[in-house]
Amino acid sequence: MSHHADVLIIGGGPVGLVTAMDLARRGASVIVIETRRPAEVPSAKCNHISARSMEALRRFGIADEVRDAGLPHDFPHDIAFRTRMIGREMARIPIPSRDGRRGDPVGPDVDWPTPEPPHRINQIYFEPILFRHVVATPGVRILNRHEALSVEQDADGVRAAIRDLAAGDERTLSGRFLIGCDGGRSMVRKAIGGKLRGDAVIQRVQSSHIRMPGLLAQVPRPPAWMTYCYNSERAGTVLAIDGREEWLVHNYLLPHEVEDDVDRDACLRAILGVGPAEPYEILRQEDWVGRRLVADRFRDRRIFLCGDAAHLWVPYGGYGMNAGIADGLGLSWLLAAHIAGWAPAGILDAYVAERQPITEQVSRFAMSHAERAIRERTTLPEEIEEDTPEGAAARARVGEAAYRLNVQQFACAGLNFGYFYDSSPIIGYDEDAPPDYTMADYTPSTVPGCRLPHLPLAAGAALYDRIGADHAVLVTEAAGLADAARLADAARAVGMPLAVLDLSNETLPDSYRHRFVVARPDMHVGWRGDAIPADPASLVDRLRGAAGQTKESHP
Repeated sequence: MSHHADVLIIGGGPVGLVTAMDLARRGASVIVIETRRPAEVPSAKCNHISARSMEALRRFGIADEVRDAGLPHDFPHDIAFRTRMIGREMARIPIPSRDGRRGDPVGPDVDWPTPEPPHRINQIYFEPILFRHVVATPGVRILNRHEALSVEQDADGVRAAIRDLAAGDERTLSGRFLIGCDGGRSMVRKAIGGKLRGDAVIQRVQSSHIRMPGLLAQVPRPPAWMTYCYNSERAGTVLAIDGREEWLVHNYLLPHEVEDDVDRDACLRAILGVGPAEPYEILRQEDWVGRRLVADRFRDRRIFLCGDAAHLWVPYGGYGMNAGIADGLGLSWLLAAHIAGWAPAGILDAYVAERQPITEQVSRFAMSHAERAIRERTTLPEEIEEDTPEGAAARARVGEAAYRLNVQQFACAGLNFGYFYDSSPIIGYDEDAPPDYTMADYTPSTVPGCRLPHLPLAAGAALYDRIGADHAVLVTEAAGLADAARLADAARAVGMPLAVLDLSNETLPDSYRHRFVVARPDMHVGWRGDAIPADPASLVDRLRGAAGQTKESHP
């Protein structure tokens, strides 16, 4: 059976685009099917790129361009808590602007162990940058203004029936594999019999992308990237999109309220604190429902799900789009390895084994936070806006509680770096269990399955910059270089790319106490030890999915 591409991707949003770029740079051919026009401005829903996503963009060579876009260079990325957008401030989480990160940054996320801290940027600026680079990537073809009608598969490959939305013509594309990145109403998920399980409604949000040139001048200085507004009339959140006149306003509805029955204008003005004569323009209504839903299957043979097609939850710590990007990057290198011929089909079993447990975990973090946030903003003291000692005391109490709750999601080192894969068929585990983590707390570790700890190198570079796109064995003592070469030879014998990286002249933390650490292409640890196995081919087989079943999960 001849194929139009190695991989077909349904959905050309950020998750589909990142996945396509990574597949192509690993040698696979990709076709992306997307209903929107080329470079069409997306919705303003996503506003944050996590540190892990920025690390991937760094490996793509586009992190600097992304970081240079969005808000003005000096616009604070702070999170403020006010009674209204132009009202009294109750608390603030300091997050540096772009210029601030280059200077002497202050804030709870400035000492994170990463070469790429997170970046606040709206999707309307991020996605066009991504699209431009993907279009220029050899091996990727994007079919804009095309709709996927159905998908099917057999032992030889996959097929997708598509329609040209401009001409009306229908045809069928074929590939070896297919990835559904087609959102919460995913046709691909339904085609493989997948169902979303969990909590269908946690909160309803009436959301408006507005242009209001006069608002910024009325906001008490300094402004903030995100402002939570709590008062006796409404509770909402306001996000700065361009740092000048465009804003995204979330109006959190009460349990008995439905979007169409709530006066959008009155609620918006109550959140902002402006009168009925203050002009603004609604550019787009972005209403959404917060959920905690996870698909009961992420894969059916040759078809996989990523992003919102696989999971939906209340945006927490920016881990809506970013969780989808992590899915795509966790899948792309596995598919590319099998397509390249050096990994058997067994390597693909790792996708579900690794990503589905993490998805369940993060979704419950998000739900727990959402439930606490809903309780706090619906039980406000009546005097919160009073210009009295009692009002000031109420604002102090609300502000302190809001800070404690929300600093966990805006300085979530644990969520970014702490999660680990503890039951994967392609990881060589040892006797050590991964360290515990919370939303905010993270302990760097080379326990197999953990994220490879960031390491600044003596030459001023970062370890991540030297590893490259494939597997690498890191050697911490010069005496181990000859043994590492044996492992590289065993990998070369089956066509598996594996570099040897000498770290013996670097100052290493205790987390790098083993003589050998194998880094996977997704920057998770695949194996470590003080001696290369007598039969290095056995370790290579484990890493490439040719060694059978893994051991049981750690408790």
